Amino acid sequence: MRFSFGIRLLLVLMALLLAVIVGLAAGVLAHADGARLPACIARAAAACGVALTLFLLVLTSLGALP
Repeated sequence: MRFSFGIRLLLVLMALLLAVIVGLAAGVLAHADGARLPACIARAAAACGVALTLFLLVLTSLGALP
């Protein structure tokens, strides 16, 4: 299935937004666990990167992205 450039861009931006939300939640949970600020930021960044990779891989495997 071929989507137009605008639709593909919206899918990538949606994946990016969801990954940022996952990263934010991971940072908040790390802070609630008692971790220091640098550890919270590192955990949030790792969670965001993993979530973005997963979302983009799913979109690619479904054929939404070339």
